[in-house]
Amino acid sequence: MPRGSLKLTLQRREEIINACASLYETTSFKDITIQKIGELTSFTRTSIYNYFETKEEIFLALLMREHELWIEDLEAILAHERGLSLEDFASLLAASLEKRTCMLKILSVNLYDIEDKSRMEPLVAFKKVYSKSMSTLEECLIKFFPAMKASERREFLFIFYPFMFGVYPYTVVNPKQKEAMDLAQVTYAPFSIEKITISLVIKLLKDFVS
Repeated sequence: MPRGSLKLTLQRREEIINACASLYETTSFKDITIQKIGELTSFTRTSIYNYFETKEEIFLALLMREHELWIEDLEAILAHERGLSLEDFASLLAASLEKRTCMLKILSVNLYDIEDKSRMEPLVAFKKVYSKSMSTLEECLIKFFPAMKASERREFLFIFYPFMFGVYPYTVVNPKQKEAMDLAQVTYAPFSIEKITISLVIKLLKDFVS
């Protein structure tokens, strides 16, 4: 870790993560390099190595930040004082995922490489945040669907989280993929992340509405 104030360290880490996120919007994971990330920061490329050892660790930090932001939205749902209808809960949960396209993209496409090439310390830090997202979502189930047993809540989570790993490719199709489907005469029905999530959540929870 470089010398200097904690504030400066956090600012520079955030600047690196922001640069990575910006590149990821238009550039594939394999084409993003430390050099390209460095070109979007206000300091030298080599300085990045004071904060992250690999580009995968930068992506891991980005993924961790995305989960922290998602947790904030889950906590906002949890803060509702009155009970939520199934439809309202499904809509709020789906809207929280619709905002996290970057998180879903990383989970679907690049997570294995990112975790494989990150050091244990940042990987453990991410796993703790990932676990917190799961426990926060379970708290929502406890509050708004009290008829659910503990085993039923876990079953929901073990369906919903794998769904999160796969929903991005089903809802975001690039031009090359669309052309291939057209040539193969594959019927493609476009769905948003929000719409498909609402459908899943309602189906999973409809039996627990009093």
